[in-house]
Amino acid sequence: MKNRVTAGIAVTVLAAAMLTGCGGKTGESGKKETYTIGISQFAEHKSLDNCREGFLMGLEEEGIKEGDNLKVEYKNSAADMGTAGQIADSFVSDKVDLICTIATPSAQTAYNASMDSDIPVVYTAVTDPIAAELADKDKQPVGEVTGTSDKLPIEEQLEMIRKILPDAKKIGIMYTTSEANSVSAIAEYKELAGKFGFEIIEKGVTAAADVPLATDDLLDQVDCITNLTDNTVVSSLATVLEKANEKKIPVFGSEVEQVKLGCLAAEGIDYISLGKQTGKMAARILKGEKQASQMKFETITKPGFYANTKVAETLGIEIPQDMLSEAVESFDTIEK
Repeated sequence: MKNRVTAGIAVTVLAAAMLTGCGGKTGESGKKETYTIGISQFAEHKSLDNCREGFLMGLEEEGIKEGDNLKVEYKNSAADMGTAGQIADSFVSDKVDLICTIATPSAQTAYNASMDSDIPVVYTAVTDPIAAELADKDKQPVGEVTGTSDKLPIEEQLEMIRKILPDAKKIGIMYTTSEANSVSAIAEYKELAGKFGFEIIEKGVTAAADVPLATDDLLDQVDCITNLTDNTVVSSLATVLEKANEKKIPVFGSEVEQVKLGCLAAEGIDYISLGKQTGKMAARILKGEKQASQMKFETITKPGFYANTKVAETLGIEIPQDMLSEAVESFDTIEK
């Protein structure tokens, strides 16, 4: 029996009624002609939305298109672990052909729910699949589960912050204590911070309601804040930015969407591209070319630099011109 992964807090189990399977149609040749997949997204914010969009694009590039030969059941758990568990159970009960999960908690609950079935799970936006117990130390799947990691380029991020803020000493990081990906990222930040002359000040939260007070506490202690891809914190980014801007303290993002919304800059990844990569992996599984258990998780290897010159102007910070000239993209407005 495979080991169930730990999701951080107890997951509410949905008492689902027995339903007729709704998996895709099989043709006379024995190959699938149509597919039904379930998409479980942990929270509602642009980064994860981009993953979903890219995932469907990746499938389409491999000949599997929604409305043509693909039916998609999409559900969002609104950052609630119990709801994520219910969603996973419902997809298993519906006997979908594959479950795509977006973010670590959704991946963990879907794998737990599906391990006694033959439904593969393909995840995206899981920062540390090993810490999340979805893969072993050699990146091999622990079962019929694989996908892509959005592991943060932490060393590059620290180097970027040092170049932009040469006199900064303390970096604040807020994170959700129950998210395995955030816990592992904090550990790496602490390990590397000294190399660039920084001290990391961390503040753990358990829910979005904790973010305002945690932000106030951090802002009293640090020279800047840097974000992880922590779902609870990112969902409350507007609150963090509003409070930081009042004190003229810069906030760095972890990917492009956060920079569009008002973070000063980021060394991050493109979540559309990450989603596409995941969709192509899922297509191989749906077509029967590979089993999920035969596919190591994948990452995007090269981050890109993104900057917001409007934020820099507002905060009175000058981003070095050589950095701006090499930016993948820079923005002179702040999205609302």
